[in-house]
Amino acid sequence: MHITSPNRTRSRTTLWLGRLLICGTLLCGSVNAFAEEAPAGGEGAAKVVHHKKSMLDKFKEGGWVMYPILGFSVLTIWLSVDLWIRTGKKKLAPDAHVNGAKDLFRMGDYVGAYQHCKNNPSAFSDSTRVALSFIGDGQQATEDAMIGELNKFNAATTTRINYLSVIGVCTPMVGLLGTVTGMVTAFEHLGTAGVGDPSGLSAAIGEVLIATASGLAIAIPAFMMFYVLRNRLQGSIHYAQDIVVSLFRKMPYEDLKDCHVGEEEFFAARPNWVADDAGAAHAVPA
Repeated sequence: MHITSPNRTRSRTTLWLGRLLICGTLLCGSVNAFAEEAPAGGEGAAKVVHHKKSMLDKFKEGGWVMYPILGFSVLTIWLSVDLWIRTGKKKLAPDAHVNGAKDLFRMGDYVGAYQHCKNNPSAFSDSTRVALSFIGDGQQATEDAMIGELNKFNAATTTRINYLSVIGVCTPMVGLLGTVTGMVTAFEHLGTAGVGDPSGLSAAIGEVLIATASGLAIAIPAFMMFYVLRNRLQGSIHYAQDIVVSLFRKMPYEDLKDCHVGEEEFFAARPNWVADDAGAAHAVPA
């Protein structure tokens, strides 16, 4: 089975974008040449007046694809700010949560530490709380529960960060779609009106260039924030994990064997064919 790598697909997309931009540039040059020749060809031709366009004018000129691109830009800003707050070290392991848990661990009050972590949710508190609920099952079960809870938080936050990568991939494609539709409109106008009326052709080419540039302008920051936030999350996860691991060092698991710290309900019971009384037993079902 042939598998196309993402890097190769992106390089092909970049190549097609470059080709379309070159075509648009050449068409712009042709339009400017015709616009300069038109006033000189006839007597009393009106002088061409150039004025600077506002952002709203450029947005309207970009065509319908500017609306989804605007939505992507708002989503990029919201995700970047929200995830920057979520992935901070002090957000995952606040000092108040850490210091409160340390004091209770020093006193050996593991039930109080469980309640403290339950009342103050965070990545640190959740992993510590789950680890305490497995403390009676031994060191291996406790450490597995601790790492599993941190991995759960890591997976949930990474999923949100991956949305920035999706935006970075999809936004240039939307801009490319606007480029293709704009080029089709430009050539249709060129085929019907000819080269005598370059204004319509210029507007279509403007849609081509604005849509492509807008898509890239959103995709580049989205990709940058994707990599920055991913690395920031990993650093914060390791920071919180080191603190939790330090709490459970030298833990007297022998003294805590078979004890239950927490409020989780146990659903597993003895098999119904095991003897309830000392002298009575049920036959094991076939």
